[in-house]
Parts: sequence; C-alpha cells; structure tokens
Amino acid sequence: MVSPTNPHFTDFLILPLMALAQCAIAWLVLRHAWRRYSKWIAVMMACGFLIVGAIFMIGALAEFARFTAFLVRTVGMRNADRARIVTFLWCFSSTPAVALYFVARFAASRVSPDHQPERRKLIVAAGKLAVGAPFIIAGYGATVGRTSFGVEEIEIPVENLPSGLERLRIVQISDLHLGPFLNEAQLARVIDAANELRPDIALVTGDLISSSADPVDLALKQCARLRADRILGCLGNHERYAGLEDYVTEKGGNRGVRFLRMEAENLRFGSAEINFGGVDYQPFKDRDHYLPGAGSLIRPGAVNILLSHNPDVFPTAARQGWDVTLSGHTHGGQVTVEILNQTLNLARVYTRYVTGFYRQGRASCYVNRGIGTIGIPARIGAPAEITLVRLVKGKSL
Repeated sequence: MVSPTNPHFTDFLILPLMALAQCAIAWLVLRHAWRRYSKWIAVMMACGFLIVGAIFMIGALAEFARFTAFLVRTVGMRNADRARIVTFLWCFSSTPAVALYFVARFAASRVSPDHQPERRKLIVAAGKLAVGAPFIIAGYGATVGRTSFGVEEIEIPVENLPSGLERLRIVQISDLHLGPFLNEAQLARVIDAANELRPDIALVTGDLISSSADPVDLALKQCARLRADRILGCLGNHERYAGLEDYVTEKGGNRGVRFLRMEAENLRFGSAEINFGGVDYQPFKDRDHYLPGAGSLIRPGAVNILLSHNPDVFPTAARQGWDVTLSGHTHGGQVTVEILNQTLNLARVYTRYVTGFYRQGRASCYVNRGIGTIGIPARIGAPAEITLVRLVKGKSL
C-alpha cells in the first residue's frame, strides 16, 4: 500500500494565499472578460479558478495529506504527484501576478489621466509587463533552474586537525528526490560530476526519493556509482514518510552505501582518525530534544562529523561535541528572493540554517542545497549543488 507524501507544515501557510489568489483571478476574469468575450467562456474560466481556489482552501482548513490520499486512490500515486505539483507551479506563478496587477492598478489610480497622461500610460504598461514576470521566472526555474547544478568548494575549520586529514576530499550530495521531476539520466550527470572531484569519502545526506512510488532502487544504484574509498549516508524525512527507511538501509548496504542510523563508522588515514556518525531525520516537533543519545557516537581523539538530514540540530550537535555537522533538507530555500540585503524563502520559517556555512564556538555546520525539488518543480535563486569539503586547521570563535 502506497502512502502519500507527507507535506511540510509550510504548505498550510501557502494554501490560504493561493486560494485567495485563485478567487481574485476568478473575479478579474468575470469583470474583464464578461463584456469582451462570451459570457459562457467567462463563467467557465471563473469557475475553473474558483474550483482550484476551493481545493487549496480545503487543504488549508483540513489536512492536506488526506486530500492527497484521495487523489492517490482515485488516479494513482504518479498522477496525483503530477497534479499536485503542476497545480502548485500554476498557483506559484498566478499568486504574485494577481498581487502585481492590484499594485499596478493602485499606482495608476493615483495618477490623473487628464494632468499626467504619459505617466499613467507608462505605469499601466509597466504593470502589464510585471504581471507576466512571475510566469517567466517560474518557467525559467522549472526548466533551466531545476536541472542546473554546480560545485561548491568549502573549507571547514577544525581545531587541532591532524595533518593526515588536511588533504582529505569529502564530497556531499543531498536531497536527490529522484522521481517525476528528476530522472535517472539527470541524476547520473550529477554522480559523474561528483566522481570527477576524486573524493576520498562520498556522503549522501538523505531524501533519495519523494514518495514510495518513486524509483528508490535506481537512486541507490546511482549512489553506488560514486567512486570513493567509502560511501556513507543518513536518511531524510521522505524515506521516513514513504516507510522505506529499513529498505534503503538494507539495499544500500548491499550496494556498498552504508546509511548510518544512530551508528558511527571510524576511518583511519595514516595515524589520523575521522569518525562519521549518522542519525535519522529529527522531526521538528522534537526540537527541544534533538539527537537523543547521539553524543555516545563521538569518538575521543578523532575528528567527529555528524550526518543529519535536517540542519536545525546544529546547536544541539555543537553542545554534544561534534566538530562538524553536514546536512541538507532545506534545498537552500529552493525559491529564494533577496530584498534589501535580506534573503526571503520558506525554509527560513522553520530554521535559521538554510544554506552554506555556519559556526558556533569550535563547531561548524554546512547545509547543502541539494539536487532535486519538492513542492514545485522549480529552483529560483537556489541552484542545486555538489559540495566538496576540505578540512583545515582552525580556532574557536
């Protein structure tokens, strides 16, 4: 029996806004298309937008997972995923378009057509262009942004780092989400690029797939193609939602990819030791009690690196004594906008650790932006990444 993807709680913040936007579009269609086009066409278009708005409002008032489960039973998991994601992509574009329409309309109303006709025409023209911008940006994010990736090289300081670990090359990939909007060929390109970095250790920090209907065996097959002395990983929230944690652990182990589940593996390079500990996804509801017992995985005298899918465990990991925490989960916000030197994205609603490098005392954390997408099949301002980590000698802050 398949289970639907468990939605993030941020879905419930977006859904009411999307529902209101769809209702506003329906009103605009009725108002402007009634006289210019067939009344029946206007009514049918408005009803379509109202139905979409009603669906999202139902999702906001009830539990969206139940509605998804209904779709699964009716049209199957794959079609349900496609319907949900395409609808989100449409609403993601139309919601800001409606907002921009009303902004342009308000600005034009503040300018007299008699005294400043040219200025009013300019505002109206700019408003029309602005309304189309969200659709253009979403289209770019769903095509170019979704499939492009780069390599981020990061140096992470570690106190008293043994010289035997200074040239160690660690490659991290995360949040593959192999499925309808990332196929095996695209993932294979990522694996090939990771292998070109000649890693000593390869890490996979969770979310190989999005739902139980996705090809998890193909994801494991590609991860096993990583050419490194050791391939380690941890599990993400989507393995948990899909009920595939034990399956991924067993099948991954058979292919040479060891997923650490409240376990540690100590590796030796010359006389130096590096200890990797891994934990399953830590639910946000347990945020006051993150990483129970994980401190026991720390190995005295070694450099200790924690693999945790969600990065908001970092303060707890730092208190426990982990030198480095490597995470993913946030997709770097996936859709990120920078306004007045402030980065705005949905990931900031539930964590301050969204992307990149963070430091607390002697401990460090790096958050990988991941490869795939979730929610909407688009990346804007948060490109996919492969991370090449090098450890360097450093001091506490």
